[in-house]
Amino acid sequence: MAIPVYMFAGFLESGKTSFIASVLGDPGFTRDENTLIIQCEEGMEEYDPEFLKKTHTVVECIEDEDEYNGDTLRAFVRKHHPDRVIIEMNGMWDLDAAIECTPKVLEIFQIITTVNAETFEVYAANIGQRMLQHITDADMVVFNRATEETRQLIRDRNVRSMNPRASIYFENDDGTSEDYGEGMPPPYDLDAPIVELEDYHFGVFYLHASENPEMYDGKTIRFKGYVYRGRNVGRDEFVPGRMAMVCCADDVRFVGFIANGNGLPLPQAKTWVTVTAQIRVEERKQYKGLGPVLYAMSIEPASEPEEEVVTFNY
Repeated sequence: MAIPVYMFAGFLESGKTSFIASVLGDPGFTRDENTLIIQCEEGMEEYDPEFLKKTHTVVECIEDEDEYNGDTLRAFVRKHHPDRVIIEMNGMWDLDAAIECTPKVLEIFQIITTVNAETFEVYAANIGQRMLQHITDADMVVFNRATEETRQLIRDRNVRSMNPRASIYFENDDGTSEDYGEGMPPPYDLDAPIVELEDYHFGVFYLHASENPEMYDGKTIRFKGYVYRGRNVGRDEFVPGRMAMVCCADDVRFVGFIANGNGLPLPQAKTWVTVTAQIRVEERKQYKGLGPVLYAMSIEPASEPEEEVVTFNY
């Protein structure tokens, strides 16, 4: 049976060590089980030896990126026989490569990225691709030391668009916590008999429906989309979507939801259509869980929108 792994990503001084210590200090998490921390970066905070002993935790260090490999990780497991593993990743290492070379004896259960809200803008401007990787790979993103100003800056940066499936939270400088999307309703009438999306609404719809699929279950929606068809969708399915600016002009990608033709003739790939569909929430491997599936009621040819690329701004 594979050992569960909790991988903590983020740059130096983002709060990884403090977050890990708070998790270990939770009796509901520890339950007298043995934990192995693999520390790949020496930060400002250190683990207290007495605390490690109390929580049945040992620490092993990896100093060089080349040493992070299957052989090293398996050797640590054979040495300590842990019930769980926590990996405190070096912020400057290639996170995708680390995930790829993690051996099968270790199953990555959750990836948590911590971000210092005070330095987010600096890192995003100078090493944006690495920052993007830390956020897109994560199941949870926590912005520490957030203020009203930095919260607004992070929302203006469309951080949610980088990873719609992740839970994103602010840990504020006044000690309070806040969900990223708290108090932000979509800019269209979700209670209308047919939810009509303007062209520029698609990005917000994609994010909001990804985060809150249950709110869209049974709704009828109409929008214009560009048709994608490929091997990763069924023969009677297609994906009407849009190219979207994720965090900057250099990072544009296609986003959309699976649509079932529902007996209608399927549109050709790389064409524009207006789709009217009923949404059903289903579990799909493409979503890695539950997500909206569109059951087409009508599929009509459409003209190209004035702006092909959408953003995720509310």
